[in-house]
Amino acid sequence: METDSTFRMLEKPFLTRCPIGCGSMLVSSDIVTEEGLLLKCAECGQLISQCSEERYLSSMEGFDIPKGTSPQGKSIVRSLRLYQKRLKKIERIYGRHPRDIRLLDVGCSIGSFLAFAQEREYIVTGVEPAAMAVKTAIGQGLNVKHGFLQDLNLPGNYYDAITLFEVIEHLKEPLGLLRECRRILKPGGIMVISTGNTSSWTVKFMKQRWDYFDIRHGGHISFFNPMSFSKISKKAGFDVIRLETRRVSIYRKDEVSKFKFKTAKIIEGLLNPFAKLFSRGHDIWVFIKKPYVNAK
Repeated sequence: METDSTFRMLEKPFLTRCPIGCGSMLVSSDIVTEEGLLLKCAECGQLISQCSEERYLSSMEGFDIPKGTSPQGKSIVRSLRLYQKRLKKIERIYGRHPRDIRLLDVGCSIGSFLAFAQEREYIVTGVEPAAMAVKTAIGQGLNVKHGFLQDLNLPGNYYDAITLFEVIEHLKEPLGLLRECRRILKPGGIMVISTGNTSSWTVKFMKQRWDYFDIRHGGHISFFNPMSFSKISKKAGFDVIRLETRRVSIYRKDEVSKFKFKTAKIIEGLLNPFAKLFSRGHDIWVFIKKPYVNAK
């Protein structure tokens, strides 16, 4: 009996080549999702979904709601701590007061991160394609522009820092976005990008059980690793100044008994420092810089 997933695998995939721009062929990985096997670039190791364009667009509709992707409930405190950590790193790199830093957040949703940065006196701007989320952000007094960055024609050599948090994994052609970011950054300006890491120990433990691979969790179609990130950064004209990873997961809470889950959490705690040391955590933060020399 044929299932819905069988029909989806018969549809033309939305992604048919490596999003990093490699010329190598795509080969099958050992990770099977509802959309079929994830494909892997033989050169850089980038993993890509075989979902159809229709399936991808449907999965992205959940972002266009008034509350956007703002943290809710218990995650609010955790998110605020993460915002603070990200901003402190930007400030350390620049060695300047936030009031002297023009910050652009691409894919800002309703602007939760922007609002936090604005309170720290950053000069903030956001870009977001989801219309209802933009309306909420503007209603909160934030400077947020509706649309895709490449279509907005923002001034060149203008921003000191650009943030791209949990966005790049949604993109069919991320290289074009990074090149546009380079254009509007000042020489010496930095980008801070976060996404998942397919070279992580989490993937070794969980494979397709890792919810990051489930398109129903937010339209993820392109999955990075440190090598593919370094390659795409260089292709876009950036220097990688720092790449770090964090966190390891073995089980989801709903998969195993309470005892087994708690035991796994202890093991994860022991592994986390080593995952950070060897770039095997499942969260990647990449800091890239627009060079001063020959910057255009």
